[in-house]
Order: sequence, then structure tokens, then C-alpha cells
Amino acid sequence: MTKIAVFASGSGSNFQAMIDAVEAGNLTAEIALLVCDKPGAYAEKRAEEAAIPIFSFSPKTYSGKAAFEQAILTELQRHGVEWVVLAGYMRLIGPTLLKAYEGRIMNIHPSLLPAFPGLDAIGQAFDARVKVSGVTIHFVDEGMDTGPIIAQEPVRIEENDTREDVQHNIQAVEHRLYPQTIQQVINNGGGA
Repeated sequence: MTKIAVFASGSGSNFQAMIDAVEAGNLTAEIALLVCDKPGAYAEKRAEEAAIPIFSFSPKTYSGKAAFEQAILTELQRHGVEWVVLAGYMRLIGPTLLKAYEGRIMNIHPSLLPAFPGLDAIGQAFDARVKVSGVTIHFVDEGMDTGPIIAQEPVRIEENDTREDVQHNIQAVEHRLYPQTIQQVINNGGGA
């Protein structure tokens, strides 16, 4: 079975959606490792409850990105990870991991890229008063939300929607689309 690692920095709602999809048989992969750069994040509790190994680290305790990415790479290799799946991981992936997992790192972003890249895409879309935003799943490259797009799905923003409504509607699409897209990429052998 294909082994994936999920990288998360926060609550891990997309991570939970993947756990649920694996348990339901909708994602035929083993989540072999959670990588978390915010020790104590709720994603870690989700991993503990699902008996998924955790590599939790504080970047500031390393000499730099190359050093902590080398530590991550060692853990990925130790767990036999074939694919890296970013789910709310709030760091750009550097050359160490990009080279080792070229074409095998995916990310999810809460907008229809190239619109609203970077932080707080939902807030950016809400403040811009666009009528449609959405979800993008893409391969990761050295840029911020610039890699080749794998899947996108629009989400309408109604005139009376609050920011919380928009976030809820986008997350509902994320939680369905991400596991489904991961499965398709794995089935197809993937690669950007």
C-alpha cells in the first residue's frame, strides 16, 4: 500500500478528512507519518487518536531550513514514505525535500489559483468581494502556490455570506476533494 506523510501546522481538519477517507476505504493509502512544525498543534492529537506516528519539531531549534528539512527527510525515509501531502503546512518547501520528492509533493489551497495565493486566501477573497472562490490542489514547486494544478473546484460566495460561511463552504469542498484527488494521483502514478 502507498505510504504518505501529511504535513500540518494547525488544527488538521484536512488531515482528519484523509484519516476518515482511509478508514472508509475511499483512500487506499497508509498515512505513515504526520510532520508538524508547531509542537502541540491539534493535528498531533488527531494523529495520536489514529495511532499515526508523529515527527514534531520546532524550526528555530535547527540551524536553518536545510537542517530541519534533512531531519524531516530522515523521518520520511525511515517510515518508507512515497508521497508528501501538505495540509495547512505554513512553510515553503525547500530544495532538500523538493529534490528528494520531486513530483511527489501535493498541496491544497483555499482559492482558485492563481487568484489569492499565500496566507489567508479566504480572507483575501472575502475582502475582494468576489462571487466565486474555491479550492485548488497542486503539485509543489519552489514558489508559493505556483506548482502545476491537479484539480480545482469553484465555491460560490453569496452576497450575505459571512467570512465564516465562506470558510465552512470551502472546507467542505476541501475535505471531499483532497482525499479523492490524492487517490487519483496515486492511481495514475502522479508526478508533475
